[in-house]
Amino acid sequence: MKKTLAITFRFLIFLGIGIFFIWLFLRNLTTEQKGDIIEALRMANYTWIIVAIILGLLSHWVRALRWRMLMEPMGFTPKKLNVYMAVLIAYLANLALPRLGEVSRCGILTRYEKIPFNKSFGTVITERAVDLLTYILLFLLMVLTMSDALSAYVYDRIYMPLILKFQIFNPENSPSLFLILSIGMAFLVVLFFLFRKAIMRTKLYSKIYSLISGLLAGMKSLLVIRKPWLFIFYTIALWVLYFFMSYVVFFALPETSALSLKAGLTVLVFGSIGIMIVQGGIGIYPAIVAETLVLFSINSVTGYAMGWLIWSSQTIMVIVAGVFSLLLLHTFNRKVNGISGSNTDQNYSIAQSPTATNDLEV
Repeated sequence: MKKTLAITFRFLIFLGIGIFFIWLFLRNLTTEQKGDIIEALRMANYTWIIVAIILGLLSHWVRALRWRMLMEPMGFTPKKLNVYMAVLIAYLANLALPRLGEVSRCGILTRYEKIPFNKSFGTVITERAVDLLTYILLFLLMVLTMSDALSAYVYDRIYMPLILKFQIFNPENSPSLFLILSIGMAFLVVLFFLFRKAIMRTKLYSKIYSLISGLLAGMKSLLVIRKPWLFIFYTIALWVLYFFMSYVVFFALPETSALSLKAGLTVLVFGSIGIMIVQGGIGIYPAIVAETLVLFSINSVTGYAMGWLIWSSQTIMVIVAGVFSLLLLHTFNRKVNGISGSNTDQNYSIAQSPTATNDLEV
């Protein structure tokens, strides 16, 4: 009962955060602007939404193939369809609670493929490491290609409003943003050096250290992959598909149909942050897309409608595909294995797995 209440409470907290971001964005819009958003959603070309959904399903298939490669050096060759359905169910679970998907997909392979939970979860850590590295590279590429626009955005939309609101400096004589950031970073470094022993004893530091250690260990496991170039190809293909999942939706609205590939990259990078902050990016993802497209001279109303189109297409795909996989998984394995599946439970459920609980806290 306590575990159920805790899960429910966490779900409501994250849902509340998403609703808060929706309210935060809409509260400054006029009735006319809200009507424009609804009209844009109504008039959108939903053929491109279907294309985005197909690309999303294909990206999950590529992720499943890549994940399966990580289990082969350990002597496991799970059925591709089981791995694919596990990935789809994982995305569905992540809509409820962050990181629940990683636990659930490993639990599925434990039940249906007899792969020990700790071994499959180790491959998930490797996946995290690879995707984090790829994301960092994309972030740096975005910063390099958008440096002027980003600098102007930060100065106009963040730096100057803060100065004018709090009147910290005279805008005409205020130091440069780079100087302020440099002083702030130096101050943080000094604080860390003075209080490093106390900081290293905190729970937050331990979690960050454990995460980094796990990512490094995951990266080392890549050395034993049998087909490293195929793994790299899958990783590139995965992120290319992620990119086009968002980019093709631009063609659904006339105002965004002429946006460049650079705009698609920027939405991918900043939009991913929203999904990391709130499970599924509910509420915050459309707002981030709206602010991102301001960099490309798209007004906030159109940008917000575009954000909802991208988010809705992928969320609907995750829900439908995830539920369908839940329904199909048992039937598929019963037919393949010729058994009812009732004998495969053997305490492998996520809720009963102490390893799953411990790994979720990593």
